[in-house]
Amino acid sequence: MTESCDTRDAGRLEALLERIDGSGYRAYRDLRGAWDFDRAGTPFRLLVDHVQADPFAAPSRMRVQVDPDAAGFPGHTFTPGPRRRALCNYLALRFSDEAGDGRRGPGSGTSGRIAIDRPGQQVLERTCVLVDDEGRVEARFVAGLPAAGRRVLGGAAADLLCRRLPGIVAAALRCESCDRDEVDAWTRTAEDAAALRQALAGGGWSAFVADGAVLPRRSGVDDRPLSGAVPFRSPPSLRVELETPNAGPVTGMAVPEGVTLIVGGGFHGKSTLLSALARGVYDHRPGDGRERVVTDPTAVAVRAEDGRSTAGVDLSPFIGDLPFDHDNAFFCTGHASGSTSQAAAIVEALEAGTRCLLIDEDTAATNFMIRDGRMQQLVAREQEPVRPFIDRVRQLHEEAGVSTVLVMGGSGDYFGEADTVIAMERYEPVDVTGRAHAIARAHKGDRTRETTGPVAGAASRVPLPDSIDPRRGRREVSWKAMGPFELRFGEESIDLSAVAQLVDVGQTRAIAEAILRGRERYIDGRRSLAQILERLMADVAAGGLDALSSRPSGDLAGFRRFELAAALNRLRTLRVRRPEEVPA
Repeated sequence: MTESCDTRDAGRLEALLERIDGSGYRAYRDLRGAWDFDRAGTPFRLLVDHVQADPFAAPSRMRVQVDPDAAGFPGHTFTPGPRRRALCNYLALRFSDEAGDGRRGPGSGTSGRIAIDRPGQQVLERTCVLVDDEGRVEARFVAGLPAAGRRVLGGAAADLLCRRLPGIVAAALRCESCDRDEVDAWTRTAEDAAALRQALAGGGWSAFVADGAVLPRRSGVDDRPLSGAVPFRSPPSLRVELETPNAGPVTGMAVPEGVTLIVGGGFHGKSTLLSALARGVYDHRPGDGRERVVTDPTAVAVRAEDGRSTAGVDLSPFIGDLPFDHDNAFFCTGHASGSTSQAAAIVEALEAGTRCLLIDEDTAATNFMIRDGRMQQLVAREQEPVRPFIDRVRQLHEEAGVSTVLVMGGSGDYFGEADTVIAMERYEPVDVTGRAHAIARAHKGDRTRETTGPVAGAASRVPLPDSIDPRRGRREVSWKAMGPFELRFGEESIDLSAVAQLVDVGQTRAIAEAILRGRERYIDGRRSLAQILERLMADVAAGGLDALSSRPSGDLAGFRRFELAAALNRLRTLRVRRPEEVPA
């Protein structure tokens, strides 16, 4: 994070701003470079990386660096891993609060605005605040340089950078200005969550939900906990006690590996529980309610997605011979149906390495999930290419080691396939496995299993580099995240609305950068998609998110290989070949 360049001090910066007052906006270009500050009791360095071309353009990109002695955070708060990640998220929130959450000042365009990428409820790796091994803190933010029309407002700029910014740094990035109990809560909570998640595999579990967790959210657009919600209480038969490094023993419900059904009436909390499990691949901030809800880190939520594109996906485990000579083992379409899109999502998740699938019947294709006995009698097996998931779900676990957690309120046919059945009753879980199995035995002859052949490992695919084109018009590289669920890449718009575990637009930005890096280094028409994902994630593990970008960026957030794969798989221009077709 350190810079080796000629520096100037805050007094010279004020003099410069006074000199260019009233000049054309481009005079602000002289701000580029490094400036040393020692104001508001906090020495720091300001680095101006990019100056906006006019007051209506994207704000200028800047960084501040605070040395370890000035920052003063104890070493235990930034040990590598979950503690450091939590501290960075906490400091980003403090910086955002002190900056007024990006409010504008008087003047044209973005004048007077200071803003930093603000974390949400999930604690993700981020580039907006970095803490290195020595405790040096770097915050990356944007600032709208003040203007009247397109003329420099030097006095307002001096107030913004030489008085307001030092105050923000002093209040947000020094340990003595922080609430030590809050810092400890953030770092300990993240470390405990990591310990709980690590314990899953050793216990043979797919997920864990602590007693007292608050799962309901305020609304579909507000991820904060719902006030007055019923705290989670595990059923005795599924209750376990796990040890954490800070909170000590924690009790809660362990979801066993295998096939787990979540059943119950409408509005009793089935989908709320599954949604919490989907987000359990991430750590959460203190007070979120889901701090001790953890899930297998490879868990993938899949759903039907009418109209999506697929590129050479092997659907043969779930889709038999298709009419009109469509190749079910190398399925390509620009408008998949509900059943074929859900089958593709599962196969793509297997290709990326998932060990746990999360499925909600509300977002699934009915004909993919189940064919009851009466429908089997009416529509002959040879006339129905879809091999329903109910006839593959046990094989996935027994042959491929992939568990499934499934919300199912409309069909009891899954009772006979489930290892564990949890009923949600007024937001409280009840273990009804025994009752469900008894019902399944009583109705054993209602339908015929339609399994044909093994559930093989997902067939490997090799992306072709010329099908991943970031060019747009005269620009060699063009991409823009329009939000968490839409990425404009080159001439294409990638729809990510069905990728339920994307939680932050910063993840979408980082995924775009990862696709570009993959295209430049690894997508060569010879490596498989799985190999490309492995190399990209190794780059991030070794060099952080900065490894993806050629310049310091303050708006990237950590992502998983599964969401990266999902974006590539939804790029409509993507073309692939089979490994055996790779030239020798």
